[in-house]
Amino acid sequence: MYLQPAFAEDRLEVRHGLMHAYPLATLIVVDADGVSADLIPFMLYPGEGSSGLGVLRAHVARANPLWQRLEAGAQCLVVFQGPEAYISPSWYETKRTTHKVVPTWNYAMVQARGVAKVVDDPFWLRRLLDHLTNKHENGLPQPWELDDAPIDFMAATMKAIIGIEIPIDSLVGKWKVSQNRSGADQRGVVAGLQDAAMAELVAQRLKPE
Repeated sequence: MYLQPAFAEDRLEVRHGLMHAYPLATLIVVDADGVSADLIPFMLYPGEGSSGLGVLRAHVARANPLWQRLEAGAQCLVVFQGPEAYISPSWYETKRTTHKVVPTWNYAMVQARGVAKVVDDPFWLRRLLDHLTNKHENGLPQPWELDDAPIDFMAATMKAIIGIEIPIDSLVGKWKVSQNRSGADQRGVVAGLQDAAMAELVAQRLKPE
């Protein structure tokens, strides 16, 4: 990934925060059979793994041939896409002074790399599904739990899935959120954005007046 120094996000807690907030990530695998890309909801376990970067866990349908490709220990790239927004040059103070401006796109994203391991263990899967469900049901008026479903139904469902674990070896964050603009231009972007999440990212990195 092309990464200008101004856009590099080196704080681990910030990178982990995006992964927690935007868990539906693209898992990219390259091997002798070619390239595959699958959207998968991941759970990040930040305190685990030997690298200090955390471990990713997920599950896929047993009918999905992806897990068979991963059994050989394929190198994986997992891309987490955070807030993104089109940036109009009309929002820049520079437009009113020089007109030397063009449109761009702001975004925040994290790339995680590691060697995948396939996990075919019902207890491991149950723990993962509990964590995944509790995280996303938390705060709902009537949160659903795995135990709400009939035992035989859940047993059949569990047999139809298989686990994936990726200890993270490399974790790169790119926050392209107008850091290369003047403070006046940054404030113009914050004022112009309808996307509250992106406006907040730009505002967090405002240059002083």
